[in-house]
Amino acid sequence: MTYTIEAVGLLKSYRGHTVLKALDLGIRQGEVFALLGPNGAGKTTAVRILATLLRPDGGTARVAGHDVVTAARQVRAAISLTGQYAAVDELLTGRESLVMMAKLRRLGRREARRRADDLLERFDLTDARDRRVATYSGGMRRRLDLAAGLVSRPRVLFLDEPTTGLDPRSRREVWAAVVDLARSGVTVLLTTQYLEEADHLADRIAVLDHGRVVAEGTAAELKARAGTGTIELFFPDAPTLDLASTTTSGLVDHEKLSLRVPGDGSAHAVRELLNLMVRNGIHVDRLDLHRPTLDEVFLSLTDRALEGV
Repeated sequence: MTYTIEAVGLLKSYRGHTVLKALDLGIRQGEVFALLGPNGAGKTTAVRILATLLRPDGGTARVAGHDVVTAARQVRAAISLTGQYAAVDELLTGRESLVMMAKLRRLGRREARRRADDLLERFDLTDARDRRVATYSGGMRRRLDLAAGLVSRPRVLFLDEPTTGLDPRSRREVWAAVVDLARSGVTVLLTTQYLEEADHLADRIAVLDHGRVVAEGTAAELKARAGTGTIELFFPDAPTLDLASTTTSGLVDHEKLSLRVPGDGSAHAVRELLNLMVRNGIHVDRLDLHRPTLDEVFLSLTDRALEGV
């Protein structure tokens, strides 16, 4: 399979401390791929190597068909990198910022203005085009930052923790922009500490810990590794709960008057469990379905919890 981003056995150390340990990645065109892990897991180092900002100590990597070491110039022409904080000039208006970026990319004056207007519309910033960036909300600044990174129409976009410090509404605004980019064919490599972000955006996820990939797959595949989930039944009183616990095995919570039974949450599993209760004359007040979370996946695969969640 041909990958837009491919890394094989990447190694990187700082002053004797190994940051990346034989990292392997394969990311397809138009895919949103998330590197998930806590601070120090190696996420940012991997992105910096792939973006030609660092040289690896070992292994190979290719981005958009070019080697990141021997063809760094070609790689840079094909990518855009957006860091953790918006890098836009607060004294300029949104349109002025994008026009300036377009001119730096050697677009002519007319083309620069046209490109700026197209991007402002794409990121829902047209109404704020003539306002100074200093008046923008956090989400607007991040969207403008993304727009600036797309002036050159990159094939690959690196997003290094792009929603750090944003409120939930602004974070979702950025998510919508990222989804739109992927639909247009841009390959997105996202690093994040936010479990919800990876779950919402990524086609595939690689969980990093201590510089190595400890698991990789879709969110559903990773969650399946943490178990099938549970069906939690709630009862009107303690005697009913006690009777239910003798009918089927599960985790009893006397304070909540509930019984957690292993199950995948499918309609068939729920129906079978409720039918069992009915056959034994047990009244169920209500039920909740609990599916494994990426948090549980991470904790089951590593020896530390994610920060920022």
